[in-house]
Amino acid sequence: MRRVAVDEDKATGPGVDAGAVDLAYHGGMGVVDTHCFGTLMAERSRRLLELAGLLAVENGEPVALSGALLAELLAQAGQVEDLLDVYGARDNRQWSRFRSLVAALKLFAAFGDRLLHVQQVLRTGRLPLVGQEDCAAATTAALRETRQVLVRSALWIRQQAQRLNLPLSTPPAQHIAALRESLPAGRLPRDRPLRRVSGTAKTVTCLATAYLGLAAESDLLHRVAAIEPGEYTACIPDPVSEDSLRHLEMRFHSLQSLYDTHVAGTRIEDRNPDLPILRSHISLVLHLLETATLLAHYFERHLNARTGDPSLRRKPVIRPARLLDLLMRYSIAQARLYLNSGHGLCQALLRRYAEVVRVEVPVPAYRGFHVRPATLIARVARHYGSEVRMELDGESYDASSPMDIFRANEKINAWKRRWLVSAIGDFALPADVPGAAQVRTLILDIVFKLAEQGKIVIYQQPFQLPEELGNEGLLLEQVTTGIKRLQATGQIDLHTDLRVIFVGDRRVLSDLRALAESGYGEDRFGNNIALPRELIYLRR
Repeated sequence: MRRVAVDEDKATGPGVDAGAVDLAYHGGMGVVDTHCFGTLMAERSRRLLELAGLLAVENGEPVALSGALLAELLAQAGQVEDLLDVYGARDNRQWSRFRSLVAALKLFAAFGDRLLHVQQVLRTGRLPLVGQEDCAAATTAALRETRQVLVRSALWIRQQAQRLNLPLSTPPAQHIAALRESLPAGRLPRDRPLRRVSGTAKTVTCLATAYLGLAAESDLLHRVAAIEPGEYTACIPDPVSEDSLRHLEMRFHSLQSLYDTHVAGTRIEDRNPDLPILRSHISLVLHLLETATLLAHYFERHLNARTGDPSLRRKPVIRPARLLDLLMRYSIAQARLYLNSGHGLCQALLRRYAEVVRVEVPVPAYRGFHVRPATLIARVARHYGSEVRMELDGESYDASSPMDIFRANEKINAWKRRWLVSAIGDFALPADVPGAAQVRTLILDIVFKLAEQGKIVIYQQPFQLPEELGNEGLLLEQVTTGIKRLQATGQIDLHTDLRVIFVGDRRVLSDLRALAESGYGEDRFGNNIALPRELIYLRR
């Protein structure tokens, strides 16, 4: 038998004087008898210490991290940690180090278990080959490092157990054989009858839309890509934290449940090979997020200089820099890779099941299709990846191109110019051509009357006419030219009831209608206004 050459401190300090403990701190329960507690822990930790012995004392080849071994480690460490927490071991100098090492063993057993799930999805999920080999190699490397951390934790747990007078042993040979776990290749035959569900297009588009929406809310995965390794510590807890990652993890868990409830085992899934591939993407991103959440938790709880546990930070089972490297360059980076891959797959599914409809909406009240509304419309179209056209006065525009949408302002402005001439013609103008001062007064009078009627919006306050308005031509021409110049310089704009028609997939047009109903993100004066909840992906 060979012992791994890793040293742990002989002791963590003197035992606690039971009489010095404040009874109020323990809720009036008093202090547990040291001998009784030691006897209890000797019994309850026996199996965990056996497993630690299997890891820490090796003979020949290293112990493989099988699913059975990790599941047993996770279960036993969880039970021991729970019992230690019941008795307040975290705050006890005699037992705190032992408790922290048990917590580390549990966490990295869970981390290794998730890595095995990632490997399984990579082998069976029919994922795109781009990046798959890199992810498989990175996962294998992460498993090797996980094993090293578990071995180190196991050895140090046994050293602490000796200090605490807990008996040590190794598991019986038959238990060791079971934990090594040799699994047969292949899968069971898929011979259950397929479920029948109605509304194929609705089911698929709902699932794909939910994925795209969730992908848009996963911006923290993309923000990390630009962070240098030397800055990893500074980005915790913002933008990366256990809380933010766990929230994202739970959203992908719900998405996987949505698929399993409405798609798995149905004729829809059997007839469309892209759907099982989408399920693999969801599952892989979920497992990678689970590993990220575990690592972020361990850093925040045990290694962070501001929030970590001093008993583990003093001598950690894994260096902080290495753990952050695993978190950022493996868990988050690989989750981002397959999140993006699934994004394109969902867009292809939406195009395949598109239900083409037409929606009529008003032109933006503030300056028509200028930069902001044109950009938001294009972002909606690109989010879904569907072809959407915008129609105005016999002309068609690509709704995914801000520049193409912006061209529609040519027709809008031409309509406004025609309307302006007609509106000014409705006013009774003097028969004689007055002087420049009278023309300025007449222009002001017409502008204010049109504003009172809600036909013109005045942006500049206080409103003033420019010094030069031009004094050539007939009075109607002078007045029209002057008001047009006010519009061109942005001091006023003409209210229009023009409407455009969008043609495309029903799901996309539903969001475009919501965008239009919210003023395309601005009021009549160009001020920002909140977008509705269904357009949350546009806020990022």
